Amino acid sequence: MGWPLRMFQEEGYYFVTSRCFQGRLLLRPSAEVNEVVGGVLARAVQQSAGNVRLHAFTFASNHFHLLVWARGAALAGFMQYLRANVSRKVGKLVDWSGGFWERRYSAEPVLDDTALVGRLRYVLAHGVKEGLVERSAEWPGLTCLPQLLGPARRLFQWFNWTKRWSKRGSEDTAAGEGRFAEEIAEPVELEVAPLPCWEGLGEEERQRAVRGLVEQVEAEARAQDKPVLGVRAVRAQHPHTRPERLKRSPRPLGHASTRHALKELREQYRAFVAAFREAAARWMGGDFSASFPLFSFPPRVVPGRLTRIL
Repeated sequence: MGWPLRMFQEEGYYFVTSRCFQGRLLLRPSAEVNEVVGGVLARAVQQSAGNVRLHAFTFASNHFHLLVWARGAALAGFMQYLRANVSRKVGKLVDWSGGFWERRYSAEPVLDDTALVGRLRYVLAHGVKEGLVERSAEWPGLTCLPQLLGPARRLFQWFNWTKRWSKRGSEDTAAGEGRFAEEIAEPVELEVAPLPCWEGLGEEERQRAVRGLVEQVEAEARAQDKPVLGVRAVRAQHPHTRPERLKRSPRPLGHASTRHALKELREQYRAFVAAFREAAARWMGGDFSASFPLFSFPPRVVPGRLTRIL
């Protein structure tokens, strides 16, 4: 059975999740991994040319979450660039040559301000709700929290491997030490934009709101009175480790604060799927004038052969 069709809006907010292959800890936090991932993320936003805006992010040891605004189908290209570069570059850091991602990413629409704040709270809760650290600020992986409580812009290094290959034959590249050399590192700025419902607030008010969310998360974790793994143990884990158990739950169609909004989204999605399938059936029958829904990806036509993409 194929993957569910992905429906993009003309513009909208999405909660994005991607998990590592078999849940392995390939993104285990370290200074090197954080720098590389931060550079790739910043470069991906830059490459989107304003069609993707980043509001929140957190990178766990075996998955990551993003809260973004995107125009049309721009999120698809953004995620392709992000995941491909993370897999190649972090793969080299952790000596992993196999498939890096478990399956395709999920992108769930976030339909209102209350739901946006709820998704931000979920991002900030990482590490604490899983019993890995006591406080959100202690999580050693890459997270947006420092930028939400301080300067919104942060510099990372983008390691330009195209530049490295143009210098192949040098002593560094010959020795295999040039992939993360300073000579090919380019500074790139990553900005976290405020949620739309907070744009009218001053900087101190927004930071106060973020601290309030973090305090709620930490208070809930303390109330459970469970043991905490700790930062040192998190960093000591081997990145190839495959967890014995993985938490799996159905992916929601979207996030909203009212049932009515979710019902409308479900109806829109059903209409989208029906229109896509009708157009695809016409294509498979040889009618290439069929019109597909806006921001969808039609089946690919190969000369002499038809290939269906579900």
